[in-house]
Amino acid sequence: MKLSAFGERLSADAGILSLMDDLGHALAEGGKIMMGGGNPGHIPEIQEVIRKRLQTLIDDDQLLRKLIGVYDPPRGESDFLQALALLLRREYGWDLTEENLCLTNGSQPAFFLLFNILAGAMPDGGLKKILLPMAPEYIGYADLGLADDFFVSVRPQIEPIGDTFFKYRVDFDQITITDEIGAICVSRPTNPTGNVLTDEEIAGLEQLAVSHGIPLIIDNAYGVPFPGMIYTQVTPVWNENLILCMSLSKFGLPAVRTGIVIADKELIRILSGANAVVNLAPGSFGAMLTTELIRSGEIIRLSREVIQPFYRQKMERALAAIEAQFTGLPYKVHVPEGAMFLWLWFPGLPVSSRQMYERLKARGVVVVSGDYFFPGIAPGWRHVDECLRVTYSQNEEDVRRGIGIIAEEIRAVFRDSRA
Repeated sequence: MKLSAFGERLSADAGILSLMDDLGHALAEGGKIMMGGGNPGHIPEIQEVIRKRLQTLIDDDQLLRKLIGVYDPPRGESDFLQALALLLRREYGWDLTEENLCLTNGSQPAFFLLFNILAGAMPDGGLKKILLPMAPEYIGYADLGLADDFFVSVRPQIEPIGDTFFKYRVDFDQITITDEIGAICVSRPTNPTGNVLTDEEIAGLEQLAVSHGIPLIIDNAYGVPFPGMIYTQVTPVWNENLILCMSLSKFGLPAVRTGIVIADKELIRILSGANAVVNLAPGSFGAMLTTELIRSGEIIRLSREVIQPFYRQKMERALAAIEAQFTGLPYKVHVPEGAMFLWLWFPGLPVSSRQMYERLKARGVVVVSGDYFFPGIAPGWRHVDECLRVTYSQNEEDVRRGIGIIAEEIRAVFRDSRA
């Protein structure tokens, strides 16, 4: 079978494929400590709220018929879009309506469509790229472009904080916006590092985007108003210069695959047209499960009072385990300001992060190699191969044991390098 260029691109070795493949096999085989994937934790209070809402849909013949038997419009379920637009106007004063919103079947398809609408091969024969102004960035972006050399990434400033922490900051002096840049994209909080770009950094990036007539895309999958997994003070922001992408996954609904895009009306019109071509319509399940939570504002209360404390406590316990078990190791942790990950940096690591990942997997601990998170970075930066991403969202005893095994393997590779 001869594949098209598109087919070859999709069949190539992708970081997101490796991550999801490991996740699926590890869960099927059992006995593995899952510290790699981004699957949210199971929060009983959230699951009970969703169970009751699902029962309501099942018990109502008209709602059930709508849930499973009626196509939504290409922008998504109308009641959900209206409720969310009202919530955002009420909470933040954003000047938007439901015509500024579009649903997709998960965030990954949203970014696939947005990236290739705004960048890639252009009608005039040119090629546009996506600028990632601060690598490392989300593993799922790297293989979404339908053209080669699709990303331009910029090394961050690395700010030491105390003896064992550090923070990445946008290095504006290193950012160059040329005619080949079609859009700027950042995640906030950042996957993989848990970094939260400051209000000043967001404002600076927006100013760059506006001055060059391109959009700034903010991936808000872990942010506010839901699921609210931010442990520092930030100002939620949207206007028609920005494309804000949200999701229901980290609210506890990863399997319903509901992505949300907030943008100017013309881009939403284009995106909904792409939805119709690719999917006919986005699925109704996530939207109908959560419309009443959004209409009442309950989704914000649950995010603030249940989800954020749940993950913050897990993060603090994981940090305590690292402090106890990494004693004497050359390590640093990115300050965890949001999301559900710890980004571990081992300066001078004698093996590559990919080799470290293989060693840990052989010990039954599944993490993610840091080198996957640097698309568009020129070769030769040693830091790329010195980092690992781990998640603390799952069983706390497993996380503690996994951290212990990571410490053992790191000690072993440094000891072997000195032998």
